[in-house]
Amino acid sequence: MNYINFGRTGVKVSQLCLGCMNFGGRQNESESIRIIHQALDAGINYLDTANVYGHEPLEFEIGRGRSEQIIGKALKEKRENIFLATKVHYEMGSDVNAQGNSRRHIIEQCEASLKRLDTDYIDLYQLHGTSNDIPIDESLRALDDLIRAGKVRYIGTSGFAAWELIEALWVSDKNNLNRFVSEQAPYNLLDRRIERELIPALQTYDMALVPWAPSAGGFFSEKYKQSDKAPEGSRYEAFWRGFYRESFNQKENVFNVQKVVLEIAKEKNVSGYALALAWCLNQTGVTSPIIGPRTSEQLTDSLTALQINLTEEDNNRLNQVAPPESVTVPYIDYKGKHLFRP
Repeated sequence: MNYINFGRTGVKVSQLCLGCMNFGGRQNESESIRIIHQALDAGINYLDTANVYGHEPLEFEIGRGRSEQIIGKALKEKRENIFLATKVHYEMGSDVNAQGNSRRHIIEQCEASLKRLDTDYIDLYQLHGTSNDIPIDESLRALDDLIRAGKVRYIGTSGFAAWELIEALWVSDKNNLNRFVSEQAPYNLLDRRIERELIPALQTYDMALVPWAPSAGGFFSEKYKQSDKAPEGSRYEAFWRGFYRESFNQKENVFNVQKVVLEIAKEKNVSGYALALAWCLNQTGVTSPIIGPRTSEQLTDSLTALQINLTEEDNNRLNQVAPPESVTVPYIDYKGKHLFRP
């Protein structure tokens, strides 16, 4: 396992981040803990979750906080060596104020996450989305207070556009507040939009880029066929279908990309998933792609990406079907709103 600086901070994190969205939802507690321990043994020291994780797919009313609770149990006596990240933004109850990026919600949910994670501090506390009706200075002041109180060490974002990050950096500088150090964004061979403005902005201000869905939700697998529906129980069928504008079996261009990924993967005797992950891992500006294994086998497959060498010819073949800055399938959130702006 290699380690890389987390943006402009002095912290070094593993080049793969263990995403914990499946834990407590699609995977039970005991197996989730086993997978976490397997990841730690492999050298992964960066775990990412959110207060809403642990629910059944698309059912945010069920199981909020279960992922954090499981992580808290898994990290008993292991916490000090882990860079632990969680998020706040989405609905955590029926109350009108139990959502968004208000000072009230941020501080309330930070306290709740600390209890569920069974920890005194959160290494990286992230806004899980934007709140256009709440001034960014209110959110930043709340986050700054949490840092000064020792409950949070660094702050980041997820789903912010480049201009929103630059505005936030300006507000932080103007008001002498702690600044965002990272951004999570969808980035894979089907969606390369962040290469247009976001990646250059992050590089300019030395911010960490943490891509999610680096393999397009597991799409680069031989089990997905153009003529068939998504296999029952697959990640796409259970969850990712809510993140595509059109059904994948109607998108010919999607399968053109998949075909080349699988061809190169076969040549290297690796899975399509691992090949796509390796591509993301080696892109300019990337810090640590998030992997979201549901099983031990999927975690093992993810780790093979660290050993894959993509040649110039391989990258040229991929660029031909998935050109730089292009988008084949845009991601939208579970309510039908754009999670990341075009």
